Formats: sequence, C-alpha cells, structure tokens
Amino acid sequence: MTVKVKVCFEKVPGCEDIPVPRYLTLGSAGMDLCAAVDEPVEIPPGEIKFIKTGLKISLPAGIEAQIRPRSGLALKYGISLVNTPGTVDADYRGEIGLIVINFGKAPFTVNRGDRIAQMVLNQVVQGELVEVECLEETERSSGGFGHTGVR
Repeated sequence: MTVKVKVCFEKVPGCEDIPVPRYLTLGSAGMDLCAAVDEPVEIPPGEIKFIKTGLKISLPAGIEAQIRPRSGLALKYGISLVNTPGTVDADYRGEIGLIVINFGKAPFTVNRGDRIAQMVLNQVVQGELVEVECLEETERSSGGFGHTGVR
C-alpha cells in the first residue's frame, strides 16, 4: 500500500517555468527534479558541477527526501550525483541543489528544464546510541569489505 504525505513547495523567483516534480507512472517511487540553469552547463568527463533545481520544499516531521541519480542518465551518459543519495531534511527550507558528476567518456550538457535527478520520500528513524563495554559477537564479527568473496 502506498502512503501519501503532503509536501509543500515553493519555486525560486525566476524559476516559474521549471516543471514541478511529479511521479511519471502509477508505480514510480521517485519524482524527477529538473535543472534550473540559466544557460546550458557542460560537464566534461570527470568533472563536477552544482546544478540548482529552482525548488524549495517543506517536508512533514519524520520524512526525508533522498536525492538520487536517474538510472537512464547513469547508463547512457555516466551521469551521477557525488553524494548519492543526498538527503533533504524535514527542517531544511533552502533550494534543492544537485552535485552532478560526469563519469562518462564525453561531455554532457545540462539544459534548463532537463530531468536530471530524482527525489524519493522516506520515513526517518532516529537512533539512540548507547555505549557498552563489549559488543555482542556474531558469526560475521568484524569481517567486511569482500570477506565473503565473489562466488
């Protein structure tokens, strides 16, 4: 069952033409975020650019927005986000910005209104850290980073 929450938004002045994020299919988990660049921005291979979205949001308490790459841009052009997933906290009211990186082999151009990332809403769980003398042992224990092998 899909849970719906009300997310208020405000467009940054001068960004009235930027499409509002929306779900493109009934089963979509993410809403596309569009670029609010004033002119085309070229991102050479291996470089990072900050791309504004022209969007501010107000999330309900207990909800976060995760900002993720779009899979088609990643597969076709090597475009991703440096801090993926990025997090928009419920108490943040500034413009959503994207830290875009080009892992591809060719320059990539971001144009005004391009769908450049996606936003997925999630419930937040806050933990309470409790210091102990010794952690409980497990079968895995401290094995990490490939300790189970490839096959």
